[in-house]
Amino acid sequence: MQIFFRYNWMVREDWYRWCEELSEEELLQDRTGGMGSILHTLFHIVDVEWSWIRVLQGKTDFQESFDSYKNLNKVRKLDAEFHLEVENFVNNWDASMENQLFYDTLPDGRIVTDTWGEIMRHAIAHEIHHIGQLSIWARELGKKPVSANLIGRGLSSHLNK
Repeated sequence: MQIFFRYNWMVREDWYRWCEELSEEELLQDRTGGMGSILHTLFHIVDVEWSWIRVLQGKTDFQESFDSYKNLNKVRKLDAEFHLEVENFVNNWDASMENQLFYDTLPDGRIVTDTWGEIMRHAIAHEIHHIGQLSIWARELGKKPVSANLIGRGLSSHLNK
């Protein structure tokens, strides 16, 4: 589990550096898919990851408004603030947490049950999905997207000793 979160964090940081080459106008330009713009999609990735971790910990969740974060530095700062809590939770993940149950009430009143492991994997897949959208938008801008390759990032535990 930790490897895939670390992978997402590395790729996200690569995207932030990639975004430094774009104007604010390009970062905020309306696009098809995702959250509508490159920057809003990055904000959404950060917000959703943090929100799921908060919910699993039984802490209150709140929706940050993108209107307050409409530049790259503000999104990166928010990411750094949220990251401490997310990383601590991810680094302390163990097998006993995998099948803990999470109950959620949908707007229509139905109650759904998922395991913590499913939710963690959803958070991982959610980011990977949106990173794919960023890659498409990069190509539309005529720019090379960030590599999504997991290989070569030094994430294997035996390489980190």
